[in-house]
Amino acid sequence: MLNFVLCDDNSIILERLSKILESIFIKHDIEACILYKTTNPKDLLKYLDENSPNVLILDIDFKSHISGLDIAEKIRKKDKNVYLIFSTAHLEYGLVAYKYKTFDYLPKPITSERLEDTILRLLDDIQGNTHTYIRLDNNKTIIKQDTIQYIKKEGMKIIFHTDTRDYNTYSSFLKVSTSLPKNFVRCHKSYIVNTDKITNIDVKTNTIYLNNNQENKCYIGPKYKNNFMEVFKNEYFSNSMECNKHS
Repeated sequence: MLNFVLCDDNSIILERLSKILESIFIKHDIEACILYKTTNPKDLLKYLDENSPNVLILDIDFKSHISGLDIAEKIRKKDKNVYLIFSTAHLEYGLVAYKYKTFDYLPKPITSERLEDTILRLLDDIQGNTHTYIRLDNNKTIIKQDTIQYIKKEGMKIIFHTDTRDYNTYSSFLKVSTSLPKNFVRCHKSYIVNTDKITNIDVKTNTIYLNNNQENKCYIGPKYKNNFMEVFKNEYFSNSMECNKHS
């Protein structure tokens, strides 16, 4: 799921932008949503302090002491991966905006055709960015890798268990495993775990617990146990994770 956040101090422009975006999502069967929108840059900063969207569409000139460029500078210090798209009627800001690793710059008034082109190019960019996102084979569902806790094989189905929900697809487990970064480790014939999410391992019951939640767990298979424990101890052990030998 791609999460969008929008900010423009003109409420009419903001609502029109929202409607165009949602029509693009529907037209191209994109699994995305507008999580937050506001006309107030201060409210946006408060929201960004606690949330990390995938895409931020941002006006530059808010007619206040805070500009879109100020917000971009702040968010880049926190998040290097969020896609920044600027919109403005002031063309002179164009070159300055790209200083903040801007994906695109949309001159106002924004047309549906221009925005659609930008969103489709963004999807193509995400598809090629294998270190940050996974794009499932059978649809346009996009998952940020660092939200995945584990991946489970269930018959012909592959289940991506994330921080918020499960995503199902039909693909080769081997194909999925070879496309992942090294923090994803095969721990069972039916499980690949994101080692960054592990908070506890009970070696007696061969159970892996994730995100300090006893309900979020996967398992270590006998065939994979020695290799998994060796890889984990050598590369991913942290003081915040416990490894219990007794239940």
